[in-house]
Amino acid sequence: MEWYEALAFLLGTIMFLMAIGMPVAIAFLAANIVGAWIFMGGERGIAQMLNNGLGSLTSYALVPIPLFLLMGEIFFHTGLGGRMFNAIDKLLGRLPGRLSYVTVLGGTAFSTLSGSSMGSTALLGSLMVPEMINRGYKSHMSIGPILGTGGLAIIIPPSALAVLLATLAQIDVGALLIAGIIPGLLLAGFYILTIWIQTKIDPDAAPAYEVEAMSLGQKIGLLLQEVVPMVSVMVIIVFMMINGVVTPSEAAAFGALGVLILAVVYKCLTVEAMKKSITGALRVTLMAYLIVFGSATFSQLLAFSGASRGLIEWATSFELLPLAMLLVMFAVLLLLGMFMEQISMMLLTVPIFFPLALSLGFDPIWFGLIMLLALEISFTTPPFGLLLFVMKGVAPPETTMREIYTSAFPFIGCSLLLVSLLVMFPQLALWLPNQ
Repeated sequence: MEWYEALAFLLGTIMFLMAIGMPVAIAFLAANIVGAWIFMGGERGIAQMLNNGLGSLTSYALVPIPLFLLMGEIFFHTGLGGRMFNAIDKLLGRLPGRLSYVTVLGGTAFSTLSGSSMGSTALLGSLMVPEMINRGYKSHMSIGPILGTGGLAIIIPPSALAVLLATLAQIDVGALLIAGIIPGLLLAGFYILTIWIQTKIDPDAAPAYEVEAMSLGQKIGLLLQEVVPMVSVMVIIVFMMINGVVTPSEAAAFGALGVLILAVVYKCLTVEAMKKSITGALRVTLMAYLIVFGSATFSQLLAFSGASRGLIEWATSFELLPLAMLLVMFAVLLLLGMFMEQISMMLLTVPIFFPLALSLGFDPIWFGLIMLLALEISFTTPPFGLLLFVMKGVAPPETTMREIYTSAFPFIGCSLLLVSLLVMFPQLALWLPNQ
């Protein structure tokens, strides 16, 4: 069987199984079993594939995933996240468009900890959009910042999705997490600047309203009590990773412990909250481990059938410039994001894109960060980006898809600007890891 026939067969089987409603991880496992039977010699091949796949689950690099997820679940279910949102809202006072800034600042903190862009969008959409509309905000000032926070969540550590991508691509987990710090701060600045420009162009888009006056002392007290402790957990674990004090796995453990201690200190840790937190983290962890198993065996099948080598040779035969090939891969991710969620996209593309990127001379950490941004941008790309429909589901009924599309464009532009800067100045991503 030619390499392109093997590739078409494997991808076609997976797409067919997903189209008939089979869960992603199970679809990959079923396709891998069929592929192992055909390409690796029947029962013996299947046994070898399963042994190799189980070996991939023993990787120490996978440890941060359940711990980061538990960290986010505790942060949400104990109410610590809600306290931080309310505090930021009060601290910003009468700042024009302050609820939009609250959404970016508080939403980034929550979605970074939760590791789920879709869950974050659903939560923020249901909580913030009705409140902002009641206060006279126009749709683009309420919807746009919520759609934009995902881009920050996926690259600012701790990010469970970044850990999963690094594990699938077999690159340094800590380096990829640290690489997102400077680009993430830049993207946050772009978002804040976008909101400021929008309020200057159209002051009525975010009308001011009366708020309770607070003295400087009260603001400092609120900041120290409700914001600094939550943010300090993330800052401390990132600082420890940068300085080599802890590994990413140890940082994740410290982070989960830190949020747990805060919940005890604030007297909001209950048996019910812990039950929901552990259940939520366990559910996503099991799915992630099944996905790692499926990806590892899928990569082996691609290599064994010759599909990986054939595809790389075919792609490089066009003698395109590396930048042109990067644009092609970026466009493929944007297209896939209209129909698939991020983990499915990673499963399909990582085994193909990373060997190709290495053959083109790209730094794997830099390329991993570019890929993370492409995955997130694709989620909000009209007309079929999944986050757009999540927002439609939780926004008020009168909200139209046209309003959601137009709200997303400025924040998509911010992410694309960041990607352009990373291409022109790779050291924005590589300087910290190289230290």
